[in-house]
Amino acid sequence: MRVGSPGFQSERLTEAREARAITKVALAQLVGRASSTLSNWESGRQTPDPEALEDLARALNVSKAFFLKPPSRHGVNPIFFRSLVSATASYRKRCGARLHWMQDISITIQEWVDLPLLNIPNLELPHFKGLRTDDIEAAADACRKHWRLGCGPISDVILAMENAGIVVAYDEVESEALDGMSAWSELDGRPYVLLASDKKTCVRSRFDAAHELAHLILHRNIDSVEFATNLKLIETQAHRFASAFLMPSDSFPAEIPVLTLDGILALKERWKVSLGAMVYRCKDLEIITDEHASRLFKARSARGWRRREPLDDTLEQEATRLLSRSIKLIIEDAGVSIATLLDAIRLPAHDVEVLAGLPIGYLANGDCRVVDLPQPRLKKETAEKNDNDCKIVPFRRI
Repeated sequence: MRVGSPGFQSERLTEAREARAITKVALAQLVGRASSTLSNWESGRQTPDPEALEDLARALNVSKAFFLKPPSRHGVNPIFFRSLVSATASYRKRCGARLHWMQDISITIQEWVDLPLLNIPNLELPHFKGLRTDDIEAAADACRKHWRLGCGPISDVILAMENAGIVVAYDEVESEALDGMSAWSELDGRPYVLLASDKKTCVRSRFDAAHELAHLILHRNIDSVEFATNLKLIETQAHRFASAFLMPSDSFPAEIPVLTLDGILALKERWKVSLGAMVYRCKDLEIITDEHASRLFKARSARGWRRREPLDDTLEQEATRLLSRSIKLIIEDAGVSIATLLDAIRLPAHDVEVLAGLPIGYLANGDCRVVDLPQPRLKKETAEKNDNDCKIVPFRRI
């Protein structure tokens, strides 16, 4: 009779498999078991024997202890996926699992550090179905005023969000159809935003961050069913908020020199917003007509800028800081060992490094760190002996 693994958490197996984007059939083949056996493990009807647990850990690149930690209950709040319709279910599951891992990292490190207090404006907004364009514009302006960002270009969107207690991370989503996602955790009452790092353009990441911020402010009380059934409306509202947040109606239009493609492009370096987003903003504010916007987009395509615009390779992508600085504080200032921290998180070092924005390799070597030692000094008797026995040794002439 095979012995199972006491304490095995079946949900953690599903989570790890989805985080690695591996199907049940593929994972069953990797560990040399039947697909039905794997299904029984994930459903909790059976637990893997010690040998199988070792095989699962190796195949999914996690530790055996990972499967023994109860899953965190972040609540039933929906995950706001941008581009939900075109993204495949497997990519959504992968990103959802990675977002939960990011939340787990944050929850764990909060045992040692206090993150910034949550400072998101609590606006009295109508139900999302009754939101008007003016309501969304006002909400974006109110957020700027609440964070004292002024009416000019925001120098660092992600820093502004992190200062307000929003935890932000980058990860490779491996899908052109997904740009970012966000969700609230009921464990700490804090919002989390995960952005696609494989898009690698400053302007796109800034707009994606502002888009997720819109969900956190406009759609906080929406449940999963409402989100899935009203996706187009919700995404349109988030786009409008992001545009208004990045390009306020009372300041951005005044800086446009001429309403040509080159005239609008001249603002990109200062406002750090894509040419396409600026054209849409001009259209939304009725500065240009639909026909004028169409001509500008055709001119952009004719110049080969539809997928890659000027300055996309030079504007520096904004960095996340909150998680990485917290972990460095725990290890370097509080003296908590890397092994202790990783044991508490129960995630592989590489995954923690990626999701926390740490340098790759920072956690990989366990506790093999160089520690400054006190400078050695000669013993008193040795020093005295040297003083008494000293003699001059002449250099040989060359």
